[in-house]
Amino acid sequence: MRFLKPTSNKAALLSRQVAKSIPFSSSNLPEILTYFRVKPKSGYAEIMKKTIGGCEKPAIKAEDKYCATSLESLIDFMVSKLGKRVQVYSTEAEDESKQEYRIETTGVQRIGDRLVVCHKESYVYGVFYCHKFDDTATKAYMVPLVAADGDTKAKAVAVCHIDTTGWNPKHLAFRVLKIKPGNTVPVCHFLHTTSLLWVPM
Repeated sequence: MRFLKPTSNKAALLSRQVAKSIPFSSSNLPEILTYFRVKPKSGYAEIMKKTIGGCEKPAIKAEDKYCATSLESLIDFMVSKLGKRVQVYSTEAEDESKQEYRIETTGVQRIGDRLVVCHKESYVYGVFYCHKFDDTATKAYMVPLVAADGDTKAKAVAVCHIDTTGWNPKHLAFRVLKIKPGNTVPVCHFLHTTSLLWVPM
C-alpha cells in the first residue's frame, strides 16, 4: 500500500465566477483543450476526458453525486446534504513510500454513516467528485495503521459500502473479493490522502 501526499495533486479549486466561465462537458472538450493549450491526442487530454466522462455518468442506486469545480460549489453540495455544522476527515500518512501496513484493531474509530465523500480528480484545475449514499448503505471509520518497519504510522479513513446491489457487476472490487453485488458482504476501501470525508457534528 502507498499513501501519496496531497501535494502530489496540486491543482487548486477555482472561484465560482471563474469556473462558470469555463466549459466542463464532453461536448465542449475540443474547446476546453484549446483553452488550456492541451494537445488533443496527448495523455493528459485522455485524463481530462475521463474525468469529465466520470462526472457525466448517471448516479448509481442510492447515490447522490456531484462534481464540484469551485470551492463554493463544493461547500454548497456538502451543506445541502449534511447541514452547516460538519466535521471533515482525511487520510494522514507519515511516509509515502510503498510498504505493507497492518491494522491496529484496538484503535479503530467509527466516524458515522451519514456522510459525503469528495475525491479529488485529475484535471487542469481542482475538481472534486462528491457523492452521498443512503445512510444505511455506507459506514465510515478512522483506522490506525502501522507499517512493516514498525515505526511508520498512518491514520486512514475507511469507507464500507454495505449495499452494492446497484453497482456494475464488472466492478474491480467484485473481482478482487470474488463476490457478487448485494447486501450481504460489505465492500470496504481506504480513501486517498487527497479525498475528503464530511460528517455532521
